[in-house]
Amino acid sequence: MKSIPFHKTGYFSKTICDYLDENKAIEPFFNNFPNLKGFKKQIEEKRMSGRAESRPFLVKSLKNQYQNIKTSKDTEQNIQSLIKENTFTITTGHQLNLFTGPLYFLYKIVATINLAKRLKVEFPKENFVPVYWMATEDHDFDEINYFNFNGRKIRWNKESNSAVGRLSTEGLGDVAQVFKQLLGASKNADYLVKLFKDAYLKHESLTAATRYLVNELFGEYGLVIIDGDDKILKRQFIPFVADELSNQTSFKKVSETIHELGKEYKIQVNPREINLFYLTDKLRARIIYEKGIYKVVDTNISWTKEGILKELSEFPERFSPNVIMRPLYQEVVLPNLCYIGGGGELAYWLELKAYFEAVKVPFPILLLRNSVLLITEKQFKKAEKLNISIEELFLTQEKLINKKVKEISKIKIDFSKQKTFLQEQFKSLKNLALKTDKSFVGAVKAQEKKQLNGLEVLEKRLLKAQKRKLKDVVKRIVLLQNQLFPNQSLEERQRNFSEIYEQYGSALIPKLINTLDPLKGEFYCILI
Repeated sequence: MKSIPFHKTGYFSKTICDYLDENKAIEPFFNNFPNLKGFKKQIEEKRMSGRAESRPFLVKSLKNQYQNIKTSKDTEQNIQSLIKENTFTITTGHQLNLFTGPLYFLYKIVATINLAKRLKVEFPKENFVPVYWMATEDHDFDEINYFNFNGRKIRWNKESNSAVGRLSTEGLGDVAQVFKQLLGASKNADYLVKLFKDAYLKHESLTAATRYLVNELFGEYGLVIIDGDDKILKRQFIPFVADELSNQTSFKKVSETIHELGKEYKIQVNPREINLFYLTDKLRARIIYEKGIYKVVDTNISWTKEGILKELSEFPERFSPNVIMRPLYQEVVLPNLCYIGGGGELAYWLELKAYFEAVKVPFPILLLRNSVLLITEKQFKKAEKLNISIEELFLTQEKLINKKVKEISKIKIDFSKQKTFLQEQFKSLKNLALKTDKSFVGAVKAQEKKQLNGLEVLEKRLLKAQKRKLKDVVKRIVLLQNQLFPNQSLEERQRNFSEIYEQYGSALIPKLINTLDPLKGEFYCILI
């Protein structure tokens, strides 16, 4: 196992790299930093914030949600412990991707479980519960209706107009058959088929199927899975929804933050004037405010202010937060200390701190999830033979090939000395031109540029010629990197866990649990 700093991979934004470095420019946009000192402060802030009265409702909701699922002793204890004021949650969230979607889903959950364990060691008087928040209210079905397996996209074709969590699992029997045909004949393959069928063919909704699947994979570690599309939980959020409808606080505060944050960093999401959807079994559509009337976009549904507040009081479950308000909803209903997410997620959380302060809810610690490159023994040995380091594997393919060809080549493919010599010669010519006729300087500069460009062309042609000569080595480099970085992207964003599980089996998740340190702050490369 080896790890390298995130900024050395080339796959993380300036926003995230500056956050990890605690750059002064980004400090105003987060609260406590994800280290033990930060967690100590966060515990006190959350403890002092109150809302103990909401704990019984959280426990009641979770018990209802777990009624029809086999629950481990650790998960049961964790749910019950949430009634206590010394219990806090560590949360990650993710869409209901078919069969978990990309590999990094596992890394998010593992980081959440491991951080809860680590904090219990550091703060033994407190309890820490790992939570997976299912994004059941999302409606972008095209983002979640597939997973990749050995280069093939396994897709679920279905119409969806409302929250994806409410979707019927009808039609997934055909997907199970396609998946089975792509798998080999082995004990691990049989388990994967059974897991898929038990999750999606024995549960009526995508929410229930996902809860079953994730519980099967991680339930023994005490993970608590929560569905926010829940009337009991939504009732706790009524005051914040009412504020949004009446005052548009999120739009005002997030807009102010974006104005400042955008001076240095790329903005991830932009707020709307009202950051809520209206949700039913057949609809999830934006709520807008026009000329004193609240309307649901593309429908005939509308209210006066009094009418919509009455609707909220009677049917809070019909009001669904968008990407701007969902983090607040999570922090209101959970006694949460930390949110664990990917780079894009943390980038939009950084837009929200002033909003949280305005509505008097503690802003959580933000922790970048673990990232992993899984390397087989065979691949590692190939890299060694090619003299490619782990860090070099993260180079773009062109840069990696050029670097290795230059190293292997018996002739030097570097005209730096020639370029420097040429520039020195032209320096003398420029000085001479200044002493004679200044109009001559432009001609000298043009000739210098022309000759430097000529050297660049010759260098590239020489490199191209050496690539042809060393084509077998180039082919091996390309093959290896393509195996590790499918589609020239991080493996964790492309592959599904089933690809690895088919080969590695039930030892995969324990291996990750025992290896990944959520507070290390580096990209892991793990030999499997």
